Amino acid sequence: MNAVRRYLLALQFFTRIPVTGALARWVGFSPRMLRASAAHFPGVGLLVGGLCAAVYGALALALPDTAFTMLVAAALSTAFGVWITGAFHEDGLADVADGLGGSGSRDRALEIMKDSRVGAFGAIAAALALLCKVALLALLGAVDWRVAMAALVSAHVASRTLPLLLIRLLPHVGDAAGSKSKPLADRIGGVALAVGGLWCAAGLGLAGIELLPLELLGGVALATLAWLWMWRLFARRLAGFTGDCLGATQQVCEIAFYLGLALAMPVGAGA
Repeated sequence: MNAVRRYLLALQFFTRIPVTGALARWVGFSPRMLRASAAHFPGVGLLVGGLCAAVYGALALALPDTAFTMLVAAALSTAFGVWITGAFHEDGLADVADGLGGSGSRDRALEIMKDSRVGAFGAIAAALALLCKVALLALLGAVDWRVAMAALVSAHVASRTLPLLLIRLLPHVGDAAGSKSKPLADRIGGVALAVGGLWCAAGLGLAGIELLPLELLGGVALATLAWLWMWRLFARRLAGFTGDCLGATQQVCEIAFYLGLALAMPVGAGA
């Protein structure tokens, strides 16, 4: 039951899915619980990815079969994903882009990242990220709408697993007093990483019903390379990470997963 409570807490923290009233009182809250809930971030991705995939599939079946069908399904499923997560990760990407793009100084970059206003770097990064996701999901849907559904599930899970490694390998350098992510970013143990890995394996296993092993490997490989780049960037520029860095990493790894999956597909797939 503790695992269920921690999962629901992670769901409450990272989505708009209501965990309120008597259920919220049963779940409870403490910094220790929030720290333990980090193990279930990939499980949140499994639910969010599954819901986005359901929206994509429903639209693919309900809309007229034209050249723009998958583009519309990709755009609306992406919009649904932004809504159900409260643009939590997109906001992190925008803040990181503003901070690292707006200053070469570590302290000034961290100060910019705490500012709630969005600058030019952040707006451009968020817009390009959404554009890339819509374009890649439309491309995958053009091969087969079921492929795009499987991609959504696996990418959302994998992209929420890789940021756990940032918590493991880098120190938290954000505002300890004002950061909502500080309790979960204090540390993450081997057991929590193992639980996150099990969630990831479950998501990839479900996607494997529709995707070829080589395609999944392509997605995981490129997402991992994207994570390595983000890890090196944060270690070099910030000497650590903030909650915004976790969100930015999720976004970059999700996009990389879609691209890697598409690149691993046989030439002429969907033709």
